[in-house]
Amino acid sequence: MNPMEEPIKKPPKKRRFSDNILVLYFLAILLVILGQFLGMLLGMFPFMLSTDVMVTVTMYLSFIGIWTLTLLYLRYTKKNRQILQAVGRKTAGNNWKNLLLGTALGFGLNGLCILAAWLDKDISLYYDSFRPVSFIIIFIAVFVQSSAEELVCRGFLYQRLRRSYQNPAIAIIGNSLLFAILHLTNEGVTILSVLNIFIVGILFSFMVCYMDSLWCAMAMHAAWNFTQNILFGLPNSGIVSPYSVFRLDAATARDSFAYNVGFGIEGTLFADIVLILACVCLYLWAKRKGRKPVCVWD
Repeated sequence: MNPMEEPIKKPPKKRRFSDNILVLYFLAILLVILGQFLGMLLGMFPFMLSTDVMVTVTMYLSFIGIWTLTLLYLRYTKKNRQILQAVGRKTAGNNWKNLLLGTALGFGLNGLCILAAWLDKDISLYYDSFRPVSFIIIFIAVFVQSSAEELVCRGFLYQRLRRSYQNPAIAIIGNSLLFAILHLTNEGVTILSVLNIFIVGILFSFMVCYMDSLWCAMAMHAAWNFTQNILFGLPNSGIVSPYSVFRLDAATARDSFAYNVGFGIEGTLFADIVLILACVCLYLWAKRKGRKPVCVWD
């Protein structure tokens, strides 16, 4: 073909300052910090419950402020309004099937990690108490907390990075990196625990990217946290819940490939391997099914 007959390529569109990754990081962190502060101000907590349950519910339910602030921000900023499509039922992957799948993956993968630590005798657990009403209320509170983090990282940040940089890898790695950074101040944090949070961020991003399902990521995140913290009384990113069905005999806990005394199972090589395998399986499934990366801007 004659070079003169080739179609003229349009120059790449110049990226605005507000689309820069550091600016988007700043906005996401601001939503988290101000949202948590708003959650504390709302004071929507069950004061009639027993002390340990009340403190546990308060600890998780305060993240409702992040939900409130982020939804308001998305709704009333024109550039972000389209992201709301990724939150509701209009998105094909946001359905009950993927919600249940995410829940099963969260319970299953976290349970596998706990089982490895228990079989290796890194932890010793004993039964404490089971209160059905409190159990359900706390699960709802944990879902609020976990889904709020997903709303900011895999909702707002992932979608904005897809629009700004187009390359799915930048959006996947970029939001996962911030997700890990947000946990740097947690008690007992280590290099392995930061790596774990980064990898699970990749897995959640794959759910949004290839399954078109923020709900699946929200459900897995909630089930993962609930399993280790509420069911088995282990640290959730270094934080121990006042209420749990089982309790850890802290005097018998030891560091190993499957358990970290300060951070829990998330600070271990075994958990990292489990999550990496989960990422690989999801990626290969998407490739086999011919799934292409999706976003709300398509």
